[in-house]
Amino acid sequence: MSEHSADTSPLGKSSAYVSVYTPSLLFPIPRQPKWQELGLDVAALPFHGVDIWNCYELSWLTASGKPEVAAAEFVFPIKAARIVESKSFKLYLNSFNQTVFRDRQEVQQTLETDLSVAAQGPVMVRLLSMQQLHKSGMLPMAGVCLDEQDVDISRYQYDPSLLALCMPRVEVSEQLYSHLLKSNCPVTGQPDWGSLQIDYRGPQLDRAALLRYLISFRQHADFHEQCVERIFMDLLRLLGEGSELTVYARYVRRGGLDINPYRSTRAGVPENLRLARQ
Repeated sequence: MSEHSADTSPLGKSSAYVSVYTPSLLFPIPRQPKWQELGLDVAALPFHGVDIWNCYELSWLTASGKPEVAAAEFVFPIKAARIVESKSFKLYLNSFNQTVFRDRQEVQQTLETDLSVAAQGPVMVRLLSMQQLHKSGMLPMAGVCLDEQDVDISRYQYDPSLLALCMPRVEVSEQLYSHLLKSNCPVTGQPDWGSLQIDYRGPQLDRAALLRYLISFRQHADFHEQCVERIFMDLLRLLGEGSELTVYARYVRRGGLDINPYRSTRAGVPENLRLARQ
């Protein structure tokens, strides 16, 4: 698979839905240009993280012709050189619908192989039966919600100058979250709705300023992963050297897929908690 720019992707274009296995439908986009825009060195990234995708529209045929259905969890490492454009991902998953597989293991192995090739890094896949999905339930975000603050808002274009620390300066360790994150697809302009959790240790953030900053993404155009990396870098610069920071976004599902980027100064993979609006 060759590298592409987002404006040549299937996004915003009429597409035929292929129902027979076609891995060439996957459309990878390199991460490096956006990292360069953020001033990041690929060889020395200031964060660890993963991108967790959840799929709720996966189906295939058994040898007898009977359909099977499953949910799926995909974990993309950020060290993978490319992300996969979401519409192409949906088209690719749709191509399983009329394809015969021996068993779930073959489906899982096929997904891991194709996605790892597209991403240029090892993608982990987990299939869940409907019973397993039901048992997984839903969880709330931990911490203090920012959304009940009575604040005046006037800026809806990305503006990092809105961020501020509390004065007098005091060191804290706290978890904050908001359900008011919204950005737009950089190709189609469609809205991407999300909830964001910030877990940090360092000088205390001004909560009103933080909420205004998050709302300033409302008319900003970037992919999910890029918005989270932008938020992480802005907060890390503000908090300063020696601070700990985790930024975890849970985006609302579109077309059977939700995307959940996680960036942290700490290594590890987060719990794949499912929120009420997911």
